[in-house]
Amino acid sequence: MATTRGRPRSFDRDAALDKAVQLFWRRGYEGTSVRDLAEDLHIGMPSLYNAFGGKQQLFVEALDAYDKKYGGFLDRALAEEPTAEKAVARVFREAPERYTRRSLPTGCLVVSGDNGTDDPTVTRELRRMRAEKADAFAAKIRGDVATGILPSDTDAVALARYVMAVLSGIAQAARDGVSREELRRTAEVATRAWP
Repeated sequence: MATTRGRPRSFDRDAALDKAVQLFWRRGYEGTSVRDLAEDLHIGMPSLYNAFGGKQQLFVEALDAYDKKYGGFLDRALAEEPTAEKAVARVFREAPERYTRRSLPTGCLVVSGDNGTDDPTVTRELRRMRAEKADAFAAKIRGDVATGILPSDTDAVALARYVMAVLSGIAQAARDGVSREELRRTAEVATRAWP
């Protein structure tokens, strides 16, 4: 008896993943249905499950892809700038442009992707990612305290949380339609508040 092989995937997985990233970015996890994903990715629901496992697994993979392709400017600034102050100034300078790119959704998937959901995996993944970013800023700040660049009484955790709060605020304002120029002015105020 002859056996037949399954039909090969008729889509580019990386391109499909990028479409999923942008759909989740626009609508959030809760606002995106499996049907929306299948339609936007131009694949059947069985193919979606075969390729990505399901909505939850696809979201987690999309989150990682988002961070690498669209959100990595924080990591690059922390790695490339010699001090926390310069890294934060660079991040604040770049954030208004990053969160208002004309051909992409506004805001930040890491900031708003879990709005309205009670899915524990989604919530855990986004909280983990936000905590990792805050921890990275705190480590950079601690390094500057250790070398005397920042005062010895600097609260690295609080200052890192301040940076993340400003970035989250800029991202949310971008989603709300605040202009790039106004976001730049906000970022300049935040930069001047550095100790």
